[in-house]
Amino acid sequence: MQAERKYVFFVLFAAILWGTTGTAQTFAPESADPVAIGAVRSAVGGLALLIYVAFRGKLYLRGWSLLHVTVAAVGMAAYQPLFFSAVSVTGVAVGTVIAIGSAPILAGLLEWVIKGNVPERKWWFATILAIAGCLLLFSNEQELSLSLAGILMALGAGLSFAIYAIMSKRLLERHSFEAVAAVVFSLSALCLMPVLFVYDLSWLLEPNGIAIACHLGLITTAVAYLLFSQGLTGVPAATGVSLSLAEPLTAAMLGVLVVGEMLTPAAWLGAGLLFAGLRLLSFSRGMQHQDERTSFLKRLCQKRKLF
Repeated sequence: MQAERKYVFFVLFAAILWGTTGTAQTFAPESADPVAIGAVRSAVGGLALLIYVAFRGKLYLRGWSLLHVTVAAVGMAAYQPLFFSAVSVTGVAVGTVIAIGSAPILAGLLEWVIKGNVPERKWWFATILAIAGCLLLFSNEQELSLSLAGILMALGAGLSFAIYAIMSKRLLERHSFEAVAAVVFSLSALCLMPVLFVYDLSWLLEPNGIAIACHLGLITTAVAYLLFSQGLTGVPAATGVSLSLAEPLTAAMLGVLVVGEMLTPAAWLGAGLLFAGLRLLSFSRGMQHQDERTSFLKRLCQKRKLF
């Protein structure tokens, strides 16, 4: 059954908000470390989500699967330091392309292996088209640095986000999207709490530091992940992760319009391919049918109540 357009738009809007992260960080104080920014972002976002669901009377502790919640929270908590570390080691272009580009493929493979849901050919074509566009988009970078450690960390970031999306999708079968976002991000923030005691946070005392923390925590985390969770209620996890490729497209356009960056013809071609891939994904069913070859693993997971 074709996914309803509104759920696709929820995910796309979330990705657009995520795409403002890089531009916003360019206005952060020079003393602000990217890893510390990620930890503060999670803390502010998690607290905001908790207050929101408590105010709406949707905060409850019963009926949660400890395994699913823990894996989702750890996946999201691991994503931030892995991504920022990968970018610092191997550069923005390589780190971003590998992390964001690998996440949809890994999500599709995980759903295939664990749940037996086979991605349709249209999903594969659209996802690969979008990833190719992402590669061309970041070809605009003049200096590329290849590092095995950086590549592995970027792949780890992609896997972490894929796991977060799949576990959140599982939690959404029993809980509201608001509650799932709040619980997962609150625990994720707790996982990253030690980071707040390691890095210098004096930049939060500066006006632009407070503004950046509020924007990243409230807009790109609380609001964005509420939208993403709501979108996952109507689209497969793999499709949701693929649609998140709208993030680098947004970041590139903001770089041109706000920061004054220039894109090469190849980068503009990449933007067009990325947009075309997202357009196709909007009309993709995502998962086509059950694969009997993976049914044993699926039954085993269901028997042990893993997924």
